[in-house]
Amino acid sequence: MIFEGLFPLGYGAGSLGTALTGDEATRHVTVYLEAGGNVFDTAHVYACWTPSGVGASERELGRILKQLGVLESAFIVTKGGHPAFGTEYPRPEHFLAPEVLQRDITESCERLGLERIPLYLLHRDDGVTPVAEILEPLQDQRLGAIGVSNWSVARITEANAMAQKRGWRGFATNQIQGSLATPTWPITEDPTTRSLTQAELDFGLPLMFYSATAGGYFAGKTSKLYDTPENAARRERAEKLAEKYDATATQIALAWLRSLPIPTLPLFGTTDIRHLQEALGAAALTLMPEDAEWLTADGTSAPA
Repeated sequence: MIFEGLFPLGYGAGSLGTALTGDEATRHVTVYLEAGGNVFDTAHVYACWTPSGVGASERELGRILKQLGVLESAFIVTKGGHPAFGTEYPRPEHFLAPEVLQRDITESCERLGLERIPLYLLHRDDGVTPVAEILEPLQDQRLGAIGVSNWSVARITEANAMAQKRGWRGFATNQIQGSLATPTWPITEDPTTRSLTQAELDFGLPLMFYSATAGGYFAGKTSKLYDTPENAARRERAEKLAEKYDATATQIALAWLRSLPIPTLPLFGTTDIRHLQEALGAAALTLMPEDAEWLTADGTSAPA
């Protein structure tokens, strides 16, 4: 199983090299490692949202892990195959073309300082490129396991059927948005992004979750992305369970993701060391089944 032997929470490295640099970045990674952490999530596109930030996350993550002597033993996840993102990240229309993916893989290996990437994900899907064209470059020996991010169940099913037919490696995981709070954005506004639905749970492929803490929503932050009556009720229930488990509502929300009936691995990223330590406190937290169910149930009575 893809997550076997891994720490139950992954470190989101999107801020490394930009918002977090130098000694402070090293300190964050050290705190995560000292808690037993070994999963680091980055991407070829990170951090293109800042001037000259493209590739900064991969480079800084590689630098820190090498400095700490754990580059080869860490379970590094990076992603390629992303469409254009503003002026800082120009891309061809066919961003999943074999030559584009091969270039992404080469650049990620060079930035990270790795000869082999433990888990490589396709960041987005264009929905039209034949899956055989996408899968073939991913059989590269520089890649360990392969997976996707923001792909539909239908396309994953098609791709894995093709992989089995040709004797190729198939997709072992899907990374999507997932948290106890349901975002308000409809997928139809951006069909290349996906949020957790019952379809993914029924499909059963192991899931990695970005935005697992809902941007601080369970710590009391307001957000147009999550401010709905349903989410407010879930946050109130998380706060009540936090008292029962001597935890925080954010830790309860992370534990809920880990309670889902398929293998899951929530990711979190922060520039605040206190928030990092809080998230790490959820690693050993296991909710009783009735409590996990109550967080999203229609009834109002809390379990005893």
